[in-house]
Amino acid sequence: MSRINIASTNREGYRAVAALDGYVRGALDLELYELVKLRASIVNGCGFCVDMHATDARENGIPERKLAAVAAWQHAGALFDDRERAVFALTDAVTALGPDTVTDEIWNAAATHFDERQLGDLVLAIATINAWNRIAISTRLEPPVDDEQPRA
Repeated sequence: MSRINIASTNREGYRAVAALDGYVRGALDLELYELVKLRASIVNGCGFCVDMHATDARENGIPERKLAAVAAWQHAGALFDDRERAVFALTDAVTALGPDTVTDEIWNAAATHFDERQLGDLVLAIATINAWNRIAISTRLEPPVDDEQPRA
């Protein structure tokens, strides 16, 4: 059970994060947006967000094999192109964030596929999903259970 409902208890802050999310959703290619959100959620171990973003990605036509491979993108071969691999590396580095995580090598690999504005949008998207992951994990949000996906 969730500890609190931040959307209710902290409406203004929640709306601010949602507004940033709305911006990046419109700024990035939809498939790339969904893959970034799924990958960061996997790295952070956010079950609620992994479920939500895998479901959203599936509903937006991203193939199941590709979604399953996001967890092991480094070893997924041709399922991902160079552009997607550069985005996953950047997502992993920004999500792990430390003194040696967002290296010039990772940044430059992404910069071969995206201009400065697009790189900024990617960083904002990665930062936003990390905020959502931290909200969901700290408040103990769980994936919904329904008739299609009953509790085990």
